[in-house]
Amino acid sequence: MSTFSAKPADVEKKWVIIDASGLVVGRLASIIALRLRGKHRATFTPHVDTGDNIIVINAEKVVFTGNKRKDKSYFWHTGYPGGIKERKAEKILDGRFPNRIIEKAVERMLPRGPLGRKQLGNLRVYAGAEHPHTAQQPETFDVAVLNKKNVRS
Repeated sequence: MSTFSAKPADVEKKWVIIDASGLVVGRLASIIALRLRGKHRATFTPHVDTGDNIIVINAEKVVFTGNKRKDKSYFWHTGYPGGIKERKAEKILDGRFPNRIIEKAVERMLPRGPLGRKQLGNLRVYAGAEHPHTAQQPETFDVAVLNKKNVRS
C-alpha cells in the first residue's frame, strides 16, 4: 500500500464564512491557517493547496486578551537608515483597515514561499458584515463553539 498524495485537480475547495465578532485574534488566526492549508482534511498533502476559501466578516470586532490591545506593537521598516516604524494594535483596529490585524496574524502562521502565498490568496477579510461572495454559497463555520476560550465578551 502506498501513501496517498492529492493532485491539484482532485481537490474539492469549499467556501467557508467565519464571523469574527468577539473572537480572540490568535486563536482565530490559528484555526484559519489550519483550514487554509487543508490540514483539517484526511487528504492533506504538504505540497498541494488542499485548503478551503475562507471569508472573515466583522474583523473590526475581534478582541485581544490582557492588555494586548493597547500594548501590542506592529513594526515595519521604510527601507531608509533608522526607518523602523511602530503602530499599536489599538490604532490599527480603530483605524481605516482593521482587517489587516487578522491578515497579518494568519500570514505569519502560513509557510513562506509560493504555496503559502497562494494559500493566503484564498483568505478574504472584511471589516464589516457585508461581503460580495454570496454567489459562492459559503457555509458558516462557528469558531466560538470549538472552545470556550475562543470568545471574549
